[in-house]
Amino acid sequence: MPRPRTPLLNRERIVAAALKLVDEEGLAALSTRRLAAELSVSGPSLYNHFATKDELLDAVVDGVIGEVDLSMFAAGTPWPRALRDWARSYRAALAAHPHIVPVLAQGPGRRPNALRLADAVFGCLVEAGWPRGQATRIGALMRYFVTGSALASFAAGFPEDAGLYDAADYPHLGEAHRLAEHRAAVDEGAFETGLEALLDGLALRFERLEQSSHQQGGNQAGHQGSRATNAGRAARSTGS
Repeated sequence: MPRPRTPLLNRERIVAAALKLVDEEGLAALSTRRLAAELSVSGPSLYNHFATKDELLDAVVDGVIGEVDLSMFAAGTPWPRALRDWARSYRAALAAHPHIVPVLAQGPGRRPNALRLADAVFGCLVEAGWPRGQATRIGALMRYFVTGSALASFAAGFPEDAGLYDAADYPHLGEAHRLAEHRAAVDEGAFETGLEALLDGLALRFERLEQSSHQQGGNQAGHQGSRATNAGRAARSTGS
Protein backbone atom coordinates (compact mmCIF):
# COMPACT_ATOMS: atom_id res chain seq x y z
CA MET A 1 0.00 0.00 0.00
CA PRO A 2 1.24 3.52 -0.72
CA ARG A 3 2.46 5.44 2.28
CA PRO A 4 0.04 8.16 3.48
CA ARG A 5 1.11 11.71 2.66
CA THR A 6 0.47 12.89 6.21
CA PRO A 7 0.99 10.98 9.49
CA LEU A 8 -2.06 9.19 10.82
CA LEU A 9 -4.18 11.40 13.04
CA ASN A 10 -4.16 10.61 16.75
CA ARG A 11 -4.79 12.44 20.03
CA GLU A 12 -1.10 13.09 20.68
CA ARG A 13 -0.58 14.72 17.30
CA ILE A 14 -3.72 16.85 17.67
CA VAL A 15 -2.74 18.03 21.16
CA ALA A 16 0.80 18.87 20.04
CA ALA A 17 -0.49 20.91 17.10
CA ALA A 18 -3.04 22.70 19.27
CA LEU A 19 -0.42 23.59 21.88
CA LYS A 20 1.93 24.90 19.19
CA LEU A 21 -0.85 27.09 17.83
CA VAL A 22 -1.73 28.45 21.28
CA ASP A 23 1.93 29.08 22.13
CA GLU A 24 2.49 31.03 18.93
CA GLU A 25 -0.79 32.94 18.61
CA GLY A 26 -2.75 32.66 21.86
CA LEU A 27 -5.94 30.92 22.92
CA ALA A 28 -8.12 32.95 20.56
CA ALA A 29 -6.37 31.33 17.58
CA LEU A 30 -7.47 27.84 18.57
CA SER A 31 -10.46 26.69 16.54
CA THR A 32 -11.45 23.42 14.92
CA ARG A 33 -11.17 24.92 11.46
CA ARG A 34 -7.73 26.42 12.07
CA LEU A 35 -6.40 23.30 13.74
CA ALA A 36 -7.66 21.08 10.92
CA ALA A 37 -5.88 23.32 8.42
CA GLU A 38 -2.64 23.09 10.41
CA LEU A 39 -2.92 19.30 10.41
CA SER A 40 -4.00 19.12 6.75
CA VAL A 41 -7.14 17.16 7.62
CA SER A 42 -10.86 17.79 7.46
CA GLY A 43 -12.53 19.45 10.44
CA PRO A 44 -14.91 16.57 11.22
CA SER A 45 -12.00 14.13 11.52
CA LEU A 46 -10.94 15.90 14.73
CA TYR A 47 -14.22 14.97 16.37
CA ASN A 48 -13.27 11.30 16.13
CA HIS A 49 -10.74 12.07 18.86
CA PHE A 50 -12.24 15.02 20.77
CA ALA A 51 -15.98 15.53 21.06
CA THR A 52 -15.70 19.27 21.78
CA LYS A 53 -13.20 22.10 21.70
CA ASP A 54 -13.31 22.25 25.51
CA GLU A 55 -12.30 18.59 25.71
CA LEU A 56 -9.37 19.31 23.40
CA LEU A 57 -8.35 22.35 25.43
CA ASP A 58 -8.45 20.28 28.62
CA ALA A 59 -6.07 17.78 27.01
CA VAL A 60 -3.73 20.59 25.94
CA VAL A 61 -3.66 22.13 29.43
CA ASP A 62 -3.21 18.74 31.07
CA GLY A 63 -0.29 18.03 28.75
CA VAL A 64 1.43 21.16 30.04
CA ILE A 65 0.79 20.10 33.64
CA GLY A 66 2.32 16.74 32.75
CA GLU A 67 5.63 18.59 32.25
CA VAL A 68 5.77 19.49 35.96
CA ASP A 69 8.20 17.39 38.00
CA LEU A 70 6.54 15.59 40.92
CA SER A 71 9.38 13.20 41.74
CA MET A 72 10.34 15.13 44.90
CA PHE A 73 7.08 14.08 46.55
CA ALA A 74 7.65 10.38 45.88
CA ALA A 75 11.23 10.64 47.17
CA GLY A 76 10.15 11.61 50.68
CA THR A 77 11.83 15.01 50.46
CA PRO A 78 11.12 17.30 53.48
CA TRP A 79 8.03 19.38 52.74
CA PRO A 80 9.72 22.84 52.49
CA ARG A 81 12.27 21.60 49.97
CA ALA A 82 9.66 19.57 48.09
CA LEU A 83 7.39 22.60 47.74
CA ARG A 84 10.34 24.74 46.63
CA ASP A 85 11.47 22.28 43.93
CA TRP A 86 7.93 21.65 42.76
CA ALA A 87 7.07 25.37 42.57
CA ARG A 88 10.14 26.03 40.42
CA SER A 89 9.27 23.20 38.05
CA TYR A 90 5.62 24.30 37.94
CA ARG A 91 6.55 27.88 37.08
CA ALA A 92 9.00 26.73 34.41
CA ALA A 93 6.26 24.72 32.69
CA LEU A 94 3.85 27.67 32.78
CA ALA A 95 6.49 30.16 31.67
CA ALA A 96 7.09 27.99 28.60
CA HIS A 97 3.36 28.12 27.73
CA PRO A 98 2.05 31.45 29.15
CA HIS A 99 -1.11 31.56 27.02
CA ILE A 100 -2.37 28.43 28.80
CA VAL A 101 -2.22 29.98 32.28
CA PRO A 102 -5.71 31.62 32.30
CA VAL A 103 -7.35 28.24 31.61
CA LEU A 104 -5.13 26.37 34.02
CA ALA A 105 -5.85 28.88 36.81
CA GLN A 106 -9.49 27.76 36.87
CA GLY A 107 -8.52 24.57 38.71
CA PRO A 108 -7.80 20.91 37.91
CA GLY A 109 -11.29 19.98 36.76
CA ARG A 110 -11.22 16.44 35.35
CA ARG A 111 -7.62 16.62 34.11
CA PRO A 112 -5.64 13.55 35.30
CA ASN A 113 -2.20 15.21 35.47
CA ALA A 114 -3.63 18.20 37.33
CA LEU A 115 -5.38 15.93 39.83
CA ARG A 116 -2.16 13.95 40.34
CA LEU A 117 -0.37 17.22 41.03
CA ALA A 118 -2.97 18.29 43.60
CA ASP A 119 -2.86 14.87 45.23
CA ALA A 120 0.95 14.93 45.48
CA VAL A 121 1.10 18.38 47.09
CA PHE A 122 -1.72 17.68 49.54
CA GLY A 123 -0.34 14.27 50.44
CA CYS A 124 3.13 15.67 51.12
CA LEU A 125 1.77 18.28 53.52
CA VAL A 126 -0.57 15.94 55.40
CA GLU A 127 2.12 13.29 55.78
CA ALA A 128 4.47 15.96 57.16
CA GLY A 129 1.97 16.72 59.94
CA TRP A 130 -0.08 19.62 58.59
CA PRO A 131 -3.80 19.38 59.46
CA ARG A 132 -5.86 18.58 56.39
CA GLY A 133 -7.64 21.94 56.36
CA GLN A 134 -4.38 23.87 56.50
CA ALA A 135 -2.82 21.58 53.89
CA THR A 136 -5.70 22.43 51.55
CA ARG A 137 -5.19 26.15 52.07
CA ILE A 138 -1.43 25.90 51.56
CA GLY A 139 -1.94 24.00 48.31
CA ALA A 140 -4.30 26.74 47.12
CA LEU A 141 -1.86 29.45 48.22
CA MET A 142 1.02 27.89 46.31
CA ARG A 143 -1.08 27.50 43.18
CA TYR A 144 -2.19 31.14 43.37
CA PHE A 145 1.41 32.26 43.74
CA VAL A 146 2.86 30.16 40.94
CA THR A 147 0.11 30.80 38.40
CA GLY A 148 0.09 34.51 39.26
CA SER A 149 3.84 34.74 38.73
CA ALA A 150 3.48 33.12 35.30
CA LEU A 151 0.46 35.14 34.19
CA ALA A 152 2.42 38.19 33.08
CA SER A 153 5.78 39.90 33.37
CA PHE A 154 6.04 42.68 35.95
CA ALA A 155 9.15 44.14 34.34
CA ALA A 156 7.73 44.12 30.81
CA GLY A 157 4.82 46.24 32.00
CA PHE A 158 7.01 49.34 32.20
CA PRO A 159 7.64 51.01 28.81
CA GLU A 160 11.26 51.66 27.85
CA ASP A 161 10.60 55.39 27.49
CA ALA A 162 12.65 57.37 29.99
CA GLY A 163 10.64 60.50 29.26
CA LEU A 164 7.49 58.85 30.56
CA TYR A 165 8.71 58.88 34.15
CA ASP A 166 8.85 62.57 34.93
CA ALA A 167 10.49 63.09 38.33
CA ALA A 168 7.85 65.64 39.26
CA ASP A 169 5.13 63.03 38.92
CA TYR A 170 7.03 59.83 39.73
CA PRO A 171 10.00 60.73 41.95
CA HIS A 172 10.90 57.08 42.61
CA LEU A 173 10.65 55.69 39.06
CA GLY A 174 13.70 57.27 37.51
CA GLU A 175 15.10 53.86 36.50
CA ALA A 176 11.78 52.21 35.60
CA HIS A 177 12.51 52.45 31.87
CA ARG A 178 15.30 49.90 32.40
CA LEU A 179 13.09 47.21 33.91
CA ALA A 180 12.06 45.68 30.58
CA GLU A 181 15.72 45.41 29.60
CA HIS A 182 16.31 43.22 32.66
CA ARG A 183 13.00 41.42 32.44
CA ALA A 184 14.23 37.88 33.06
CA ALA A 185 16.34 38.81 36.09
CA VAL A 186 13.61 40.97 37.63
CA ASP A 187 10.81 38.45 37.16
CA GLU A 188 12.91 35.48 38.24
CA GLY A 189 14.18 37.38 41.26
CA ALA A 190 10.67 38.41 42.24
CA PHE A 191 9.49 34.80 42.02
CA GLU A 192 12.38 33.50 44.12
CA THR A 193 11.93 36.26 46.72
CA GLY A 194 8.23 35.52 47.03
CA LEU A 195 8.79 31.76 47.16
CA GLU A 196 11.35 32.01 49.95
CA ALA A 197 9.14 34.45 51.89
CA LEU A 198 6.19 32.06 51.61
CA LEU A 199 8.20 29.04 52.70
CA ASP A 200 9.84 30.91 55.59
CA GLY A 201 6.41 32.01 56.81
CA LEU A 202 5.01 28.50 56.49
CA ALA A 203 8.00 27.08 58.38
CA LEU A 204 7.28 29.44 61.28
CA ARG A 205 3.61 28.42 61.29
CA PHE A 206 4.63 24.76 61.29
CA GLU A 207 6.93 25.33 64.28
CA ARG A 208 4.07 26.95 66.20
CA LEU A 209 1.82 24.07 65.20
CA GLU A 210 4.30 21.53 66.55
CA GLN A 211 4.80 23.53 69.77
CA SER A 212 1.06 23.73 70.30
CA SER A 213 0.75 20.00 69.70
CA HIS A 214 3.48 19.24 72.23
CA GLN A 215 1.90 21.55 74.80
CA GLN A 216 -1.48 19.92 74.36
CA GLY A 217 0.15 16.52 74.71
CA GLY A 218 1.89 17.64 77.90
CA ASN A 219 -1.31 19.07 79.32
CA GLN A 220 -3.19 15.86 78.58
CA ALA A 221 -0.45 13.84 80.24
CA GLY A 222 -0.62 16.16 83.24
CA HIS A 223 -4.38 15.79 83.49
CA GLN A 224 -4.09 12.03 83.25
CA GLY A 225 -1.41 12.04 85.96
CA SER A 226 -3.60 14.19 88.21
CA ARG A 227 -6.53 11.85 87.72
CA ALA A 228 -4.33 8.87 88.54
CA THR A 229 -3.03 10.59 91.70
CA ASN A 230 -6.52 11.50 92.83
CA ALA A 231 -7.70 7.99 92.15
CA GLY A 232 -4.80 6.63 94.23
CA ARG A 233 -5.65 8.93 97.09
CA ALA A 234 -9.28 7.91 96.96
CA ALA A 235 -8.31 4.25 96.99
CA ARG A 236 -6.05 4.75 100.01
CA SER A 237 -8.76 6.69 101.79
CA THR A 238 -11.29 3.96 101.14
CA GLY A 239 -8.88 1.30 102.29
CA SER A 240 -8.24 3.09 105.57
